[in-house]
Amino acid sequence: MDFTDEQIERYSRHIMLPEVGGVGQIKMLEAKVLLIGAGGLGSPAAYYLAAAGIGNLGIVDFDVVDLSNLQRQIIHSTERIGMLKTESAKKTIEALNPDVKVTLFNEKLTADNILRIFEGYDYILDGTDNFATRYLINDACVMTGKTNIHGSIFRFEGQATVFQPKVGPCYRCLYPEPPPPGLVPNCQEGGVLGVLAGVIGNLQVVETLKLILGQGNTLVGSLLIYDALNTEFRKLKLKRDSNCPVCSDNPTITELIDYEEFCGLSR
Repeated sequence: MDFTDEQIERYSRHIMLPEVGGVGQIKMLEAKVLLIGAGGLGSPAAYYLAAAGIGNLGIVDFDVVDLSNLQRQIIHSTERIGMLKTESAKKTIEALNPDVKVTLFNEKLTADNILRIFEGYDYILDGTDNFATRYLINDACVMTGKTNIHGSIFRFEGQATVFQPKVGPCYRCLYPEPPPPGLVPNCQEGGVLGVLAGVIGNLQVVETLKLILGQGNTLVGSLLIYDALNTEFRKLKLKRDSNCPVCSDNPTITELIDYEEFCGLSR
C-alpha cells in the first residue's frame, strides 16, 4: 500500500513512532473493528478510532440522539437530536477522516443477527450499557474467536479489560450469570459523570490499537478500574475459570441466548 501525500501528513505523528511506522499505519488502515454502541463509550471510541486511521469501522446501534445524551456522547450534537445515532456518528467520522469506511447496522443486537454482524470484523469493541448485551457479545466472541475490548462506566467509576479467547478469561469467568432483574441500576437510573466515558472509551481504543499493532502489554488477563473521585487506577489480575460455562474446555453454554428476560434491562 502506498500512502498519498495527504495521508503522510495526516498520520505523520504515528509514522515517526518506531513502534508504529508506515507498516503499523497500514495495519490500522486495513484493520476491521466493530463498535457495539454509539453512546457514552462508543462516542469517544469512534472518534479516536477514526482519527487513528482505522480503515474499516462498523457501528451497531438502534437508538436515536436524545438531549440527555449530549452530556457525554460527544460524537453527536444538538442539531442531531432525533437522528439515528449511527447516522450521526457516521457524519462526524466522515468529516474527520475520509479514509475510514463506515458500515452501519441500524438494528438491535440479538442472538439471531450477531454472528452475521460480526462477520468480517477482527476486533469487537463493547460500548454497551446493559448486562443483556454484554453477555451476548461475550458469548459470541468466545464462539467465533474474536477479541472483545470491554469497557463499562457507572457514576464515578469505570472499568476496562480485554477478553481474548483461548488466551485469557472471558466476561463469564468474572460473572458467570446475569444479575437478577432490578438488582443493579443502569446509568439512566444511577447517573454517570459524563467525562468518565471519555476516559474509559479512550482506554478501549488504546487497547485496540495495541492489539492491531502487536505492541505493548494489553489488558488481557487484567481488569483496570478507575476511581474518578479519588483519581486512582487499580489493576486486578484475572484468571480463566476452568469451569466457565462458555470458555472452558467443556462448556455448558453452546448456543447464543437473548438475556433481556433474565436481566430485565434493554439498551
